[in-house]
Amino acid sequence: MSEQQRTFYDEVGGHEFFVQLIHRFYEGVASDPELRALYPEEDLGPAEVRFRMFLEQYWGGPTTYSEQRGHPRLRMRHHPFAVTPYMRDRWLHHMRVALDELDPAPAHELLLWDYLQRAAHSLVNTPG
Repeated sequence: MSEQQRTFYDEVGGHEFFVQLIHRFYEGVASDPELRALYPEEDLGPAEVRFRMFLEQYWGGPTTYSEQRGHPRLRMRHHPFAVTPYMRDRWLHHMRVALDELDPAPAHELLLWDYLQRAAHSLVNTPG
């Protein structure tokens, strides 16, 4: 694979990187009663798989997310849940912990963290 064909997904380690990142993130969610309440499923496993597939696709990996679920429509999918600034910050906290534990290269960390922050801020739909 030439350098021009390599994606962010490839550069950070592909599937295994995203499996580890999202699994660690959901460990944090499971231990956070307030944030956990936003996840209606008893088992966080399906949410973990969906989020991992979404991020993999976004960053240049397999298109499994769209094949299985269609267009991401993030705001629409999150609309039924009260996403307050406080909940956004809890979400970002657990994502920061997961990202710090994986310790990607600084350039990759910066790009990923910037995206995650922007996405989290865009999903706030309730003032608090």
